[in-house]
Amino acid sequence: MIVLPHDLDLPDRDTVLGQAIPFDRASWIPVLPDATWWPTELDSCPLVGKWPWVDRRTVFSIARKADTVEGRRRLLVAALVWGTGTKARSVDRRAQIFRHSPSTDIDARLDAALEALRERGATEAYWALNNDQHIPYLGAAFFTKVLYFAGRESPAGPYRPVILDSVVSQALKDLKSVDADWPENGWTTDQYRQYLEGVHDLAQRRGVLPDQVEAALFSHGKQLP
Repeated sequence: MIVLPHDLDLPDRDTVLGQAIPFDRASWIPVLPDATWWPTELDSCPLVGKWPWVDRRTVFSIARKADTVEGRRRLLVAALVWGTGTKARSVDRRAQIFRHSPSTDIDARLDAALEALRERGATEAYWALNNDQHIPYLGAAFFTKVLYFAGRESPAGPYRPVILDSVVSQALKDLKSVDADWPENGWTTDQYRQYLEGVHDLAQRRGVLPDQVEAALFSHGKQLP
């Protein structure tokens, strides 16, 4: 199990839910299979300067409707938007998901993975999206975002899904919680399980929710040189 420092500076719940990312709607609409994939909730996001900003709370509201094909599509897009920002190059990288898979394939794989999440838990859902239900160009850094938003409220198994990306991975290394050869991407299912164990252990010891630990790791990683 990954052991995280007990004195890690953890954000409060409102700070986590309020973590917001700017996005450019005009960059996303042309790269989606069609306009129905766009979550209309994003059109109500507040403008901060030039861009609207979407926070975790909004994506969670979209995830609550993921019991239909359209709802799962919009959850996927919302998670991608929240994790991408406004750079055209970053949006184009995410667009590869839609260019290289028919919508029906994305639907089937996403449905199977979220069923695994509901019935067997976060580790099994991770395995699915990392193996037999893998969606080309949807890597772990983003599919763990999808699982996180889909599974926070009613997780099966012992762990809530939480996000694992390269920034979190860098924090784990800097805190000496993992070995030097811990990868910055492409984690195995067992590595994700170890990460979940460590996050949930600290969350339980500190009396917080697991995503408060994940957000603290992300913040720590962003401050590294």
